[in-house]
Order: sequence, then C-alpha cells, then structure tokens
Amino acid sequence: MGFFEFCVYFKKMVFLGSLLGILGFGVGISIGVIVGYFLFIYYEPRDVKDYPENTPFDEIEPNTLVDLLPELPLWVMNPDYERVDWFNEFIANMWPFLDKAICGIIKSTCEPIFAEYIGKYQIKSIQFEQLTLGTIPPRLHGIKVYDSIEKELVFEFAIRWAANPNIVVALKLLSLQISVQLVDFQVAATARATLKPFVPTFPCFSSIIVSLTKKPEVDFGLKLIGGDLMAIPGLHHFVQETISKQVARLYLWPQTLEIPILDSSIGAVKKPVGILHVKVLRAQKLLNMDFLSKSDPYVKLSLGGDRLPAKKTTVKMNTLNPVWDEDFKLTVKDPEAQVLQLHLYDWEKIGAHDKLGMQVVPLKLLTPYEKKELTLDLLNSTNPNDPQNKKPRGQIMLEVSFIPFQEDSLNFNGPFSFHERKESVSSLSDDVSLRGAGLLLVNVIAAEDVEGKHHTNPYAVVVVRGEKRKTKARNKTWNPKWEEEFQFMLEEAPLKDLIHIEVKSKKRRFGFRSKALLGYVDIQLKDVIYNGRINEKYHLINSKDGILHVDIGWKVI
Repeated sequence: MGFFEFCVYFKKMVFLGSLLGILGFGVGISIGVIVGYFLFIYYEPRDVKDYPENTPFDEIEPNTLVDLLPELPLWVMNPDYERVDWFNEFIANMWPFLDKAICGIIKSTCEPIFAEYIGKYQIKSIQFEQLTLGTIPPRLHGIKVYDSIEKELVFEFAIRWAANPNIVVALKLLSLQISVQLVDFQVAATARATLKPFVPTFPCFSSIIVSLTKKPEVDFGLKLIGGDLMAIPGLHHFVQETISKQVARLYLWPQTLEIPILDSSIGAVKKPVGILHVKVLRAQKLLNMDFLSKSDPYVKLSLGGDRLPAKKTTVKMNTLNPVWDEDFKLTVKDPEAQVLQLHLYDWEKIGAHDKLGMQVVPLKLLTPYEKKELTLDLLNSTNPNDPQNKKPRGQIMLEVSFIPFQEDSLNFNGPFSFHERKESVSSLSDDVSLRGAGLLLVNVIAAEDVEGKHHTNPYAVVVVRGEKRKTKARNKTWNPKWEEEFQFMLEEAPLKDLIHIEVKSKKRRFGFRSKALLGYVDIQLKDVIYNGRINEKYHLINSKDGILHVDIGWKVI
C-alpha cells in the first residue's frame, strides 16, 4: 500500500468513526431519556410509607411532619388564629358568580388603559380574547382579630390561591397578531385589614385599609404565541422575585392600600378645623316691639349644623340702637357648608321673646386669617319670597374672622400662597404651640364594671378649670356607653392642669333624687398637649373594677 492509498484509507476510517460516534451519542441520549422517564414514573420508593388521607399528627413520622409544616394553615401553627371553613365554603359556592363579576371589573378597568396605547408603537388593537379566573377559588387559611380602642376593626388573615386562570390578551402589531396567555397563577400572602372609621350608615365603615405583613410568594406561567416564556433559564426566578419585591414595596407594612367604601362625607363625624371669632358691635334702627317703652334687644349666635347651645349677648334695655362690643368664639367643623346664624330678640320678662330680625353669613365667603367688618340688613327669614323681608328691620354690625387650627391651616385657600402660609406655620416656635390658646376636645366614650350600692344609672361629669359638663344618664347598666364630646375653649395650653372626671349614679324616688359616686379619675393634660391626642382606658379611683374610656384632643389656634 502506497502512501496515497494509506491517506485515503485513513480519511475513510476517521469519517466512519465520527459517524458512529454521533449515532452512538444520539442513541444513548434517547435510550437514557426513555429509561429515566419510565423510572421516574413507575419507580416507587420503598422507604416512603403510605399514609391515609386524614392521618393524626401522632402517627406521622417527625421528618415527614417537618416537611409538611410550611404547608399547614395558620390556625394549626398559631392557636390564636381561627378557622374560617364556613367562609371558604361560602366563597366556593359563590365563586362562579364572583369570577364573572371580578372579570367584568378587570375588563372595564383595563379597556381605558388599552385604549391609550392604540395608535402608539404601531399598535392597532389590544383586547381580551379569554378572561376567566378559573374554577378554583382562593382560600383563607386562618384569621385573627385584634382588640382596638379606636373606632375600627383590625384583623389579620392568610390567603392562598392556586388558580387555573385562562387570561389571553391579543395584541395586533402592524399585521402581526400576538397572543399573551397567563396560566397557573399561584399566590400566598399574609395581610392585615382595618375597617375604619365606623359610621352609622350601612355597611357601617367608610374604608378598608390593607397592608401585607410579609413579602408575598407569587408564581405564574406566561405563554407567548404558544411558547412558555417561563421555561427560559433564569427568567422565571427573575420575574417571580421582581413582582414579589414590587408588590412588597407598594403594600408591605407600613405601606397601605386604602379602598374607599363610602364617601367621606356620608355618616362621618366631622372634627373641628378652626375657630370663628365674632365680635358683635352694635345694631341700629331696630323695630320697637313694646307699647310703652322701647325694645330690649339681645343677639343669639350659632353655626348651622352644630348641636351646641347658641351663644347670647347681654340684654340692652330700652334702646333701638344697642351697643354690645362683645366677643364670641365658635367652633367650625365645615367652613364650606356652615353659616353663622344671627337672631335678634326683644327680651320679655313674661312670655315669649319677640323676634326683631335675623341674618346669616356663609363661612365660605370668609378668607382665613382675615378680619372682616360686616353691616347686615336684618330680615324676617331667609326665604327670598317672604313679603315680610321688605319691611325695614334695622341693621347689625359685627366683625368676623376664621382662624384654622395649625394642623389644618394648609387645607384652606386664603390670601397667602401655599408656600407663604407653610412658612408662617412652620416658623411658629414650639413654645407658642405649647402655650398658646386652643380647643380641648373631651370625648367620654364608655365605662365598664361601674357598680353602685343602691342603684346604677351612671353618667359622667367632666371638670376643666372649674367648668363643668355632664353626659346623659344610662339607666340600669354597669357598662354605659355615652359617646358624648365636650369642647373647652382655653386661652392658654393647660400644661399644669388636670381634667377631673367623675362617674356618678342618680335615681329619683318619691320625688327625691339620690346620687352616688361610682368612681373618678384625674388626668394630666400636659400629656395631651405634647402628644396632641390620647385615647386611653383609666381605672376609676374608689371603684373595685371600674374603667373609664376617654378620648382627649388638643387643637392649637
């Protein structure tokens, strides 16, 4: 064999060896995959015991129990969580209808968003081809309710949902139809929900505030034109972690999601936002209602929608041009809707007081912090068609100014710009905030275990700097609920004062009234001044087990 023939033979052998190697590799891989598949499907490990579907804990081996623990519901691992099988059963029965309702909300919410992208980036249309959350409803694995002295309900729950949704979004880009499908959605989360505030309008709370207590676990499948995107190495873990982190960043406590249920104005108890200063100067050319002498006028002032008693000026005897120069302070809760009501009367020693005239001043016409002098023509009524309004009844002169509380001052539009008023408020020193005038709000909420020796018809008496206010009596109960608020206008902060609250009982028998002290408490008001508000329960002195619940707030002018 010559050298040339040897080279040809060698090349043939190399080619044949390479071909046999490739064939062997392909056959080996195929056989290995087939054998591995059958071993995985049909091979049954002998060291694993069969447990019945419902196995007592004491019959499960420790190693197996450890593997099961992460999947156990919270009511098993934490005894203070309660089972909610009834709620899960309710959701399961309602799920076909809830699925359609939720999908309808999703569709109506997403359609305007889709419409914004049509015409951009060569997108011709975006729409849902399929939209269903599947047949498997979410399940609550335990719920825990927290005690709260606020007007709210706080509960924590764990939710798990291994859904089989079929959500297909069709995107038409130029002439190409692209379909994206969401499948096999799974989520596990623990959340805290707060229903507040309570209002006397169904469903009796105005909003739901939700926050997550730990980072959620999210998993899902995503198909693009029939191919599984999550099968791409590394993409599944990246997408899962990204979504979990973004959800946690938005809603993990202390971040919250507020879901409004009722309009904030429906059933809500409005809180004071400022003080209306009114100086009644004088009146002139009033009607003479007396036969032998002149009228004895006085003025009653009140704010519309306020249940507090009206304030009164002194009576000026025998004059049609009285001069008062008297100052009054009224608490404002809604400056956009409330009006200052002025009623003038002729004082009578016997019988009803004659009406001289009236007038109203809408607070929305006032500019915060600006004093305004008004001269008002008196009317018979606010009815523009009242013929009695044509009769001259004189005039009344007064000065009015609306001063918002410091914490509410930035909510009102006034003659100053937002930046100017923000600087003016922030420039106030802490000393002024702590020692200046303000409004003390005392809400006597309820009492517990107040027991009298002879009778228990409890009521509360609140004393601040000698000024007394009392609640209504609740008959024959050891646990009265009052929910009554009292306001005390103070010229300086009560840093060294105490608020004295007594719980008493009274009973009338045979025309005689007997009273008994059920307990009392003295509260340092400096804690209220420094904190702005306290909501606490106090043990009553001279009472065996009595507790008083009060909410006290301080608003600085």
